[in-house]
Amino acid sequence: MATFVLVPGAWHGSWAFEAVTPLLEAAGHTVHALTLTGLGPDPDEAAVARANLDTHADDVIRVVETAGITEATLVGHSYGGMVISAAADRAAERISRLVHLDAYVPRDGDSCWSLTTDAYRHSFIDGAAELGYAVRPPFRAPHGGDARRRPHPLASLVQRIRLTGAVETIARRDFIYCSGWEDGTPFAGLRARLDADPGWRVQDIPTGHNALREAPARVAELLIDLGTR
Repeated sequence: MATFVLVPGAWHGSWAFEAVTPLLEAAGHTVHALTLTGLGPDPDEAAVARANLDTHADDVIRVVETAGITEATLVGHSYGGMVISAAADRAAERISRLVHLDAYVPRDGDSCWSLTTDAYRHSFIDGAAELGYAVRPPFRAPHGGDARRRPHPLASLVQRIRLTGAVETIARRDFIYCSGWEDGTPFAGLRARLDADPGWRVQDIPTGHNALREAPARVAELLIDLGTR
């Protein structure tokens, strides 16, 4: 059985996986769903102001080390792909598999800012205009988005990742591409690149970006099935 460490995207907490976690656990797997520093339900302006990508990578490593995990499967959704890449590069000996769920896959020196689209960069700027150190959650039509979303630390979105190459030694690396939002996805080019890379396995799922909410059973199935190769 696998041990999953689930890392949400920007503005979200562990609750983003609330429909997927019980499915993985019902199949006999161990699950640690994370809420990254500054994204908790109780406002903590100091934590949000100081948190960056390194902070969030440390969050993952802390869970892996505290729980004594030696063969973790790190799953990152969206921005979470930056986090699991940074964490895996620092603790590769404890990681057996990476799953980027419609998520950024950075190279050394990349940032979420550099890898995303102009539309997202504008949303980061607009969202940070009020607080300066954090990006307000974007409005989501028609209901405005989940009320549990929190302002996301701006530094974590613009900090360049530092990779030694250790992350590339992890033998099992999977990318799940959400194909149902072709007009807005920043991941089409990434999908093509990874599909041509023998070190990656690419799977498509016909949902929008939030596959965790739209198709949790299919996401859980992919997480489990991709781990059997």
